[in-house]
Amino acid sequence: MRLKLGPPHFWKEENPGWQARALAPASWIVGTLAHIRTLRASPAVSPLPVLCCGNLSVGGTGKTILVHDLARRLENRGEKPHILSRGYGGKLQGPLRVDTAHHTAQDVGDEPFMLAQQFPVWIGANRAETARLAAESGATCLVMDDGLQNLSLRQTLRLITIDGGAGLGNGRTLPAGPLREPVSKGLSRADAVVLIGRDDTALATRLPPHLPCLAAKLIPSAAIRRLQGKQVIAFAGIGRPGKFFDMLSDAGAAPMRMITFDDHHDYTERDCRRLSVLSHQPGAVLVTTRKDWVKLPDWLRSDVVVIDVELLWADPEAPERLLDLLLTNV
Repeated sequence: MRLKLGPPHFWKEENPGWQARALAPASWIVGTLAHIRTLRASPAVSPLPVLCCGNLSVGGTGKTILVHDLARRLENRGEKPHILSRGYGGKLQGPLRVDTAHHTAQDVGDEPFMLAQQFPVWIGANRAETARLAAESGATCLVMDDGLQNLSLRQTLRLITIDGGAGLGNGRTLPAGPLREPVSKGLSRADAVVLIGRDDTALATRLPPHLPCLAAKLIPSAAIRRLQGKQVIAFAGIGRPGKFFDMLSDAGAAPMRMITFDDHHDYTERDCRRLSVLSHQPGAVLVTTRKDWVKLPDWLRSDVVVIDVELLWADPEAPERLLDLLLTNV
């Protein structure tokens, strides 16, 4: 099993060390290229409202959970949301609509495949093209899973998702830090920030005063109650697996072992055989996330408890106000 190496430690340092300073010229190039792409962009305009759930940093921020939450709320309003994704990690390029009866997570990417269990999902790097196909297929609104830095499609409402525990790291762009673009540039295009989890870095106090900052936290599904007092072997290939492991401990599970893989890890036959051996240890319960579970073969899934998560908003009306803005500002 190939374990997760994790992001460089200096990405997390408040005061950038020598590694970040040494990589500053490369970061300047990344920032400059991002600025040039912005200047050259000529985004297509969809007749449908387009909600972008993006982020400034690499790694898990809870963005896909936010997409799921808002798409479900749109359905509850009678809308027909279609989700647009790049399809990161998948073998197929698109543009195409994800078909869970014929595609696998390895074909289209783990997050699109997971979302396609409940919503229509399109993958493809050109969001303008997938937006056109979705509109022709009956969508009444579009939700972009990631894409804040993708300027091929004009966005009606732009949300930046930030993990409260990690914040924005050392505040520097790749490779000197975890950011995809300079903070000021990203925030200048945002309509709101969704801060998920406890604000350990006091980020909310450092955001522009005009920019709404909405708080939420991840809560586990009821299935986690089955693990209270159980000896669990937990594994995860997500951006920040520590959050998942902490969730299990908080629920009263007794972790025997915690195994981390790279984000979007593609589970090999060897990985699965080793996990199966672990699951048959006396008293052990094998546990993972939905994102990981969808990539497991059928023969292993029955041996694994999957824990779903959802968003709990500090202000229950906050997401509804966001959707009001989306649907009235087309």
